[in-house]
Amino acid sequence: MPEIVVDKLTHTFGKGGANPLTVLEDINLTFESGSFCSIVGTSGCGKSTLLKMMAGLFEPSDGQMTLDGDVIRGTDRRRGMVFQQDAVFPWMTVSRNISYGPRLRGASRQEQAEIETKWVEMVGLKGFEDRWPRELSGGMRKRVDIGRVYANDPDVLLMDEPFGALDAQTKERMQADLLQTWRQSKKTVIFVTHDLEEAIFLSDRIIVMSARPGRVRHIEDVALPRPRTDEMRLTDEFIQIKRKLWGMLEH
Repeated sequence: MPEIVVDKLTHTFGKGGANPLTVLEDINLTFESGSFCSIVGTSGCGKSTLLKMMAGLFEPSDGQMTLDGDVIRGTDRRRGMVFQQDAVFPWMTVSRNISYGPRLRGASRQEQAEIETKWVEMVGLKGFEDRWPRELSGGMRKRVDIGRVYANDPDVLLMDEPFGALDAQTKERMQADLLQTWRQSKKTVIFVTHDLEEAIFLSDRIIVMSARPGRVRHIEDVALPRPRTDEMRLTDEFIQIKRKLWGMLEH
């Protein structure tokens, strides 16, 4: 079943004004329930703008997006967003950060404790439940971010370059851990990245955007078997996909 549908979407900043800027043009996409899709493209092509519209942070100037048939207007808990910069609350421990959403919704102490136990373990932070964000590495704070979004039980997880600030080794470990969490949760993930290897390793489908105004240039179905392993990055199949997509981004 389709979950998010993007229909004839165009977005122009300052539409009707003296200096309009069209960043997205005639976007038509369908994201299936439970899939892992990445969006790639050169800087300024509108990837993050598209993702923020899916989150309901603002509306397109033309066209629409729907979630299960309902037009997306504003934010709600069915769509969770993870940004590149971590957004953990420095005055809360790891556990309290993770249970923040359910706590706002009135979850009982027992429910909060169960959620904290589950997602602390799922994102690999067992043993750090009572630590403060200042005591954590960048990668660990990102795990808190992901755990907090998942703990809020969204239908769709929207991720905007979440691992972009991490070192290469931590980044690859986070990618593998994210796939494991995704397999267990069966949530829909839409992932924006500049990193082609990251997109290929993670995704069922990769959407390649043209330069501004961003259009859908190509959709690549990634036929690599799951579960994915680091060794897979060295296979001919993986390298061929990377060369193909790299050629599209160069022109």
